[in-house]
Amino acid sequence: MSAPAATDESASHPIPEAGDVLPKESEEESEESEKHRLSAMGGLAALSLDAMASVAYGPEAIVLVLAAAGAHGLGYTLPVTLAIAALLGFLTFSYRQVIAAFPDGGGSYAVAKAHLGHRTALVAAASLVIDYVLNVAVSVTAGVAALTSAFPGLYGDRVWICLAVLALVTGVNLRGIAESARAFMIPTIVFIASILGVVVVGLLRSHPVALLATGHASDVAANASSVGVLLLLKAFASGCSALTGVEAIANAVPSFRTPRVKRAQHTEIALGALLGIMLIGLAVLIGRFHLQPVEGVTVLAQLTDASFGHGFLFYLVQFATMVLLALAANTSFGGLPVLLRLLARDHHLPHVFALRADHQVYRHGVLALAGASAVLLVASGGDVDSLVPLFAIGVFVGFTICQVGMVRHWWLVRCPGWKGKALINGFGAVLTACATVVETLTKFTEGAWVVVVLLPLLVLLFTAVRRGYRNIGDKLELGVVPAAPEPRHSLVVVPVGTLSRLTREALSAAISLGDEVVAVTVVPAEADAEERAAAENLRRDWEQWQPGVPLVEIPAARRELARPLVGYLRTLRAEHAYDRVTVLVPEVEPEHWWTWPLHNQRGALISRAVRRRTDATVCRLRLRLSEAR
Repeated sequence: MSAPAATDESASHPIPEAGDVLPKESEEESEESEKHRLSAMGGLAALSLDAMASVAYGPEAIVLVLAAAGAHGLGYTLPVTLAIAALLGFLTFSYRQVIAAFPDGGGSYAVAKAHLGHRTALVAAASLVIDYVLNVAVSVTAGVAALTSAFPGLYGDRVWICLAVLALVTGVNLRGIAESARAFMIPTIVFIASILGVVVVGLLRSHPVALLATGHASDVAANASSVGVLLLLKAFASGCSALTGVEAIANAVPSFRTPRVKRAQHTEIALGALLGIMLIGLAVLIGRFHLQPVEGVTVLAQLTDASFGHGFLFYLVQFATMVLLALAANTSFGGLPVLLRLLARDHHLPHVFALRADHQVYRHGVLALAGASAVLLVASGGDVDSLVPLFAIGVFVGFTICQVGMVRHWWLVRCPGWKGKALINGFGAVLTACATVVETLTKFTEGAWVVVVLLPLLVLLFTAVRRGYRNIGDKLELGVVPAAPEPRHSLVVVPVGTLSRLTREALSAAISLGDEVVAVTVVPAEADAEERAAAENLRRDWEQWQPGVPLVEIPAARRELARPLVGYLRTLRAEHAYDRVTVLVPEVEPEHWWTWPLHNQRGALISRAVRRRTDATVCRLRLRLSEAR
């Protein structure tokens, strides 16, 4: 086990690493590994669904706020959207630079860790964790809401449908991020083509084909004639929900194929360009067709109806939107496990989150995200309106920290053109900070206070985990050259109940572990005839077998196993000068999972009792039945 580099806090407090240093991958293994990573197109399908799907609710969020100022306020839809698109441009180019500067992923967490300090990095990480979990819950509930709107009879089962969709997305991601990209490629292409089709056809029309909002109550305020700065800021902040997911690519750079940085950068630019075009195009159409928010009909549905009419293409766009909203959760499954892996590598989370399974999957991160999202879905009752107020605040905290960190990065690097780049990042930091403040203030009483409370709690959790690892490191004396090894007088105790191959394997292992070995069996005083016969048979068979290991019979007042063994071990330590006593517990590992109930839990019972009540070391030896031939 290698000790961590001596930096800041860990310099005087070594912390155990997530795992040993592994040998370098062979060329064959490396090629196989690359198959489970993302291409640039695959990155769009796996990591950009959240941002892409936001065009379904981003423009509507702007319109709903501006409607409070009447028709005059709706005239500011395009300017507000252009401001959001400008911020999108800042963020896109900023994260393109983040990808190059931090190719190990992590986004705002990695930037803050390098340039803004330990605690700021944890705030960035906590904000991203919250946003990723909320993204899954909001995306799934929004997609299911679209489904139940088309089929009202399913409304009562919306929670179960949400959980089923979550299970589907989780299952696909457990197969690997490349598998999820392949599975979601077609829905992504259909959605992008549909939205671009709505924009292009709408721009070519001089008037709308149909008006879906006819007969619906308007949400536009009547008697309003002025637009205040606060209203524009609120519309800007609400519309910025369309920018969630922009950072996901920078968080998951290691998931791309070689050359990772270039592929991730191309994906980031493609995402920014497509999202910007779709947002501006839809805003232009809103003004061109003088659309207003109405009850029961989304703005995107109105625009689609105005461009295509109420025919096949209309339903295709609605279906593609519904599917992509539900699958937008995949962005979190691509980004969060990589972030959790970095946190685990830095000892802020259990090291199990840094372990990678087959198909390059951080399985524990995927399962943790699915579990947290399932809790949110059940708690909200599958209601998207109760989750939306919590959304986007966390990610803007991360945006702001990342922008500020990149300003400091340019100041330290001072490469050619660094002043212009720092200016862009600085202006972006101001914009995202304003959006964060406005989002929090306007949504605080609607549920945003939950995020405000969760952020410091997560930071405290990360800090507590790191402190725990530091304590473990101190006790293991990691980073300190140990004293020379010295011989120890040891005894290995092997509990047995009958003679079998398992008994032979256990004694063979015990002989190689300790100076002395003793086999023990518990004989109850209240034994019936069958139990006495079994004890007598074991004694006779042991004498005939003569394994070279004594068999000690431990008397017991009742029919129990753990308590007599614990008493025997305590007597050993009191009466004999053994430096170490090891209890080797032989067990059978079932050949198939469905045969597990056929085996008793004797080994687990003994191990638990010995660990709790004695200072003996427990070693569990498992014999695989598949190898027992």
